[in-house]
Amino acid sequence: MLNKYDKINEIFSLLNNKGDGLYGLSNVTQKQHALQCALLAEAENEKSEMIVAALLHDIGHMLHDLGEDFADNEVDDYHENIGMLYLKGRVSERVFEPIALHVDAKRYLCALDTKYFQILSEDSRKSLELQGGIMNYEQIKEFEKNTYWREALRLRRYDDMSKNPEAITPEPEYFFKHLDSCFH
Repeated sequence: MLNKYDKINEIFSLLNNKGDGLYGLSNVTQKQHALQCALLAEAENEKSEMIVAALLHDIGHMLHDLGEDFADNEVDDYHENIGMLYLKGRVSERVFEPIALHVDAKRYLCALDTKYFQILSEDSRKSLELQGGIMNYEQIKEFEKNTYWREALRLRRYDDMSKNPEAITPEPEYFFKHLDSCFH
C-alpha cells in the first residue's frame, strides 16, 4: 500500500513524465495547463483543496492511452471520471468532486451564459458535444444539487484561463505543501 508521499511522488511523476502531450489544440502541454490552472487558483487565495483540484483536474488525460487527438476521432475520454476514480481514496471529496464536475460545469456555463460559449477554445467547443452538449433545464437543476457545483464552476474558469503558451510556471514540486495537506 502506498503511503501519502508515494502518492504525491506518483503525481509528480505523472505530471513530469506524461504531461508533455499537447493540451487539445492549444500550444501548451498538459503539464503547463495544469500548472497555470493551479497558479490561478493560488493567486485567488483559494484553499489547498481547490489549488490541488486545479493542478489535477485533467490528470485523467495522463492516465489513458488514447493519445492526444482523441476528440478529433470523436471520442470522449471521460477524463473527469478517470481522474476522480484515481484520486478517490487519496484525497478528500473537496478535491475530487470539483474535478468530477468540471466538464459538466462547462456544459452548465454554456447553458446559462451565452458569452461563455464564445470564449471557449476551439477544442473545448469540439469536446462539448462529445461530453453531452449544452445542459437542458433538468440537467441544470440536477447539477445544482451537487454539494460542489460552485467549486466546479470556479475550477472551470481557472481551466479556461490556463492555455497561455507564454506563461512562466514553476515545476509541479512547487505545489508540494498543498498536495501534502490534501493527500492521505
